[in-house]
Amino acid sequence: MKKDINMSELSDKVAKAAKWSAYAEVIGKLVGPITTMVLARVLTPDAFGVVTTLTMIIAFAEIFTDAGFQRYIIQHEFKNDEDKDKSVNVAFWSNLTMSLLLWGMIAVFAEPLAALVGSSGLGIVLIVACASIPLEAFSSIQMAVFKRSLDFKSLFYRRLAATMIPLFVTIPLALWLRSYWALVFGTIAVNLANAIILTFQSPWKPRFFFSWIRLKEMLSFSIWSVFDAVLVWCTSYVEILFIANMLNSYYLGIYKTSMTTVGQFTSIVAAAVLPVIMPALARTQHDFVAMRKMILNMQKYLSILLLPIGVGIFLFSGLITQIMLGEQWVEAVPYIGIWALMEVLTIVFSRFCSNIYPAVGKPKLSVLVQILHLIVLIPAVYFAIGFGFSVLFYTRSFIRLQAIAVNFLFAYYCIKISPVKMIINVLPEIIACVAMSVVALVLLHISDSYVLQFVWILCCAISYFLVLRMFSDERRILITMKGKLINSLAHIL
Repeated sequence: MKKDINMSELSDKVAKAAKWSAYAEVIGKLVGPITTMVLARVLTPDAFGVVTTLTMIIAFAEIFTDAGFQRYIIQHEFKNDEDKDKSVNVAFWSNLTMSLLLWGMIAVFAEPLAALVGSSGLGIVLIVACASIPLEAFSSIQMAVFKRSLDFKSLFYRRLAATMIPLFVTIPLALWLRSYWALVFGTIAVNLANAIILTFQSPWKPRFFFSWIRLKEMLSFSIWSVFDAVLVWCTSYVEILFIANMLNSYYLGIYKTSMTTVGQFTSIVAAAVLPVIMPALARTQHDFVAMRKMILNMQKYLSILLLPIGVGIFLFSGLITQIMLGEQWVEAVPYIGIWALMEVLTIVFSRFCSNIYPAVGKPKLSVLVQILHLIVLIPAVYFAIGFGFSVLFYTRSFIRLQAIAVNFLFAYYCIKISPVKMIINVLPEIIACVAMSVVALVLLHISDSYVLQFVWILCCAISYFLVLRMFSDERRILITMKGKLINSLAHIL
């Protein structure tokens, strides 16, 4: 199935994939904040903290149920459709079998596992929550098939259902139960809907075929991806273990919900592009010039919208917290601000780089990046938590700069993409954000009332785009984006 790269055709498919991915995220962000605003006012930070500890175990188990097969299906160059179908079936049955075995093992050791993550006595909750593992395994390979073909239009409907279920399932349960059970059952409902929708949508249907030889080949390809996923899990959850065991579920709720709140804003842009990166880069894996050009182009488009979102959340974190979470979450204000700033920098400068290594057949570099990050992260978090929650959060936020620096170096080693060029590529956006920040600080000095802050945000947005239009490339891109937005809205209406 190897074909010469048609950059024009590929760019068109990537653009369409990003468009449908963006549609899904826009709808998600219209409904998602409503869900968050209600749940944050009905449930306490402790309830969110409990679910975070359970999610940690589920996420770890799902690494081994997937075993890197999604990445294999997306990246591998198959001989023909029959060859691809056989591999997809092997991946599907392996995923499903492993997920059921892991669910059974978790059920046997539920109480010790719950105690390990700081949720003693919640073993039964863990067993129920882990029903999501086989449901996720059932749909993950079907998602990989869609992603490989850049068919994000089909995935749009899955995302739509996942967005609406919390509104009609999780919120009513929260109002009724007033406990973490609402979040647990809501997550299971989302995964069940995903499995059903993808099964009906997918042109590929599972059939009973299995080959140990093919499984061995797939594992040899993906073993480093699994190792990398384990390390990513460690970097994502190591501080969760410290907080759960050395502080309490209240601070764990503050910690994770701060990150989730930021993600609801940044992902409306990032999630429209990031899922497309891996399959797009995989199609240019033999042409580094095309790959560098694609990365810089996608980085530019992403930064135009993402950088001002991060800076804006940092500047108006008090207003964001009040609207999204309410009074009982006021302690999260500074954490939401600093995490937003670090999040957008990580996405713009580091996330693209991390997708390069597997795309060019060097997944070991992803593992090395994570190891180097953990070498810094674990001791830093361990010592920081002794000085209190605030020191821990700021330490965890700024450590992300180390990951950016390492990814810069490794990306240059892989495809000779210059870190300086990546920074210069988004320099106009950085300058516009600085100008916007000055405007915001002046306006907030005049008045920091919540009512006027809505006006200040509008003024900041206007100042950002006015400065950005001073640069010719950015002016051209903004005009193009405006035209595509108008056409998309006309198409929808």
